Amino acid sequence: MKVKDIPQENNRTLEGLKKAAYAQDENGEYKIVAYTGWEVEETSTLAALEELQEQESAAFKEYLEGRLSPIPYYMYKTRMDIPTLACTVGMCQWRVKRHFKPSVFKKLSNKILMRYAEVLDITLEDLTKKDDNG
Repeated sequence: MKVKDIPQENNRTLEGLKKAAYAQDENGEYKIVAYTGWEVEETSTLAALEELQEQESAAFKEYLEGRLSPIPYYMYKTRMDIPTLACTVGMCQWRVKRHFKPSVFKKLSNKILMRYAEVLDITLEDLTKKDDNG
C-alpha cells in the first residue's frame, strides 16, 4: 500500500490515538506511517467487543446460577479467550476448561488460584468470593 492510500477515517475505537502501518513512499521505500484507522477495522473491532460483552454477561449469569466457576467471567471481562488464558497461566487448554467447573474450581490450591488472579488482574478474594456485583 502507498502512503497516500493509508486510510485516515478516525476510527472511534482508537479514541483519538493513532496506529502504525508500513507503506511505500514515492521512492518505493517502506516506512512507518501513523494512521487513525478505517471503517472496516472499526466495524470488526466493535463486533468483537460486543461478542466479548455477551460472553461476559452469559458467563456471569452461569456463575451466579452455580453452573460455572468465576474464571470464564473474568476471562471475558479481561478480553481473553481460552487459548490466551491457558498460555498466560501456563496450563493446557483442557485443564483451564476443567477449572470452569465449580466442583473442580472449589478444589484448586491457592497457588493455582493466585496464578489466575494475577493473570486476570484481580485479587484472590475477588476470584473466590461469591456475589452478584461482577
